[in-house]
Amino acid sequence: MMKRQLRRLSRTGYRYLAKPLLFRQRPDASHAQMIIGARALRLVRGENLLRGWHYRNPRLEQQLLGLEFQNPIGLSAGLDKNFDLPPVAKRIGFGFEIGGSTTAQACQGNQKPWFHRLPSEKSIVVNVGLANNGIRRNIRRIKRYPRRLWRQFPLSVSVAKTNSPEVVTEEQAIADYCQSFRQLEAANCAAMYELNISCPNAYGGEPFTTADRLDHLLTAIDSLQLRRPLFIKMPTDKTLDEFEELLAVADAHKVAGLTIGNLVKDRRALIDESVLAGDIKGNLSGLPAKHITTNLIHHTYGLYGDRFVIIGVGGVFTAEDAYEKIRAGASLVALVTALMFEGPQVVGEINEGLVGLLNRDGYRSIAEVIGAAHRDKSA
Repeated sequence: MMKRQLRRLSRTGYRYLAKPLLFRQRPDASHAQMIIGARALRLVRGENLLRGWHYRNPRLEQQLLGLEFQNPIGLSAGLDKNFDLPPVAKRIGFGFEIGGSTTAQACQGNQKPWFHRLPSEKSIVVNVGLANNGIRRNIRRIKRYPRRLWRQFPLSVSVAKTNSPEVVTEEQAIADYCQSFRQLEAANCAAMYELNISCPNAYGGEPFTTADRLDHLLTAIDSLQLRRPLFIKMPTDKTLDEFEELLAVADAHKVAGLTIGNLVKDRRALIDESVLAGDIKGNLSGLPAKHITTNLIHHTYGLYGDRFVIIGVGGVFTAEDAYEKIRAGASLVALVTALMFEGPQVVGEINEGLVGLLNRDGYRSIAEVIGAAHRDKSA
């Protein structure tokens, strides 16, 4: 009860005090300050101060791919590019984190600004270009954390190809991906891997979002005999036929799961396209992705059932949003944009809200909800 009251007070404080101050700053500055704050908390061992937002209930726990998840809500890739946030993410109540994306070589990213807020759309325009410290430094950072941090809090490392004019051919890109995975395997520092084939803000575009090229990439990765489950971060801009071709390739390889999906390119997904000037580069997170990704999750689960563990991403701001993706077929759900628009207490609010929805619909556990929309239709 006290934690619920604290979350309500935090929501009010974020809405009327913190958010107005943050939104007066450029979003790039707000992002940098968040990372600096997380590092400062870690230095003074202050992460435990955040436990008041945490919500835990055994009905939200799952075991997937041999891993234990305290709850189905995770931090999506894109925010924690250099793995500064795992202790904070766990303390505020996330059940897992997807860090990165990281690349074989360090990347400076695209020219700033990297972010533009669209408050009326509950969206952020993202044009980072895979800025990160590179796989070697990021592995060192991950390995500095105590092993107890990862109990019921699996870490997935998202791997992309280096954003560089020197990594443009198919052969160069495959070698680049494999270099990162080899180092991760040697380091033994992650519970899962995410193969990011669909970053729309990188040099050379998205070469592996066609079936034949994806097949070549996955053949090379299969040969590495990875010891950790591999997820593919799927694009959101393909036709259903093209998307199904990618699914068929994934099904033919050692792919355990899918992250559905990445940023939205089509600006027609905005309620009001006029809020975004044509000369602003980048692609859309948050609300514009909500129905696009939920529909793709539903379609994928309808075709493949539980063949893939699906992580649903895009437009998750409430328990109802997460529940809809789980009913469509997602086992897990990840978010970023909600942290900016709703505040960090939103993670606990979503988890508590999910238990309320379980009670409403008569489910004993969140695992029973996965794919329920398909069973309801056939009943």
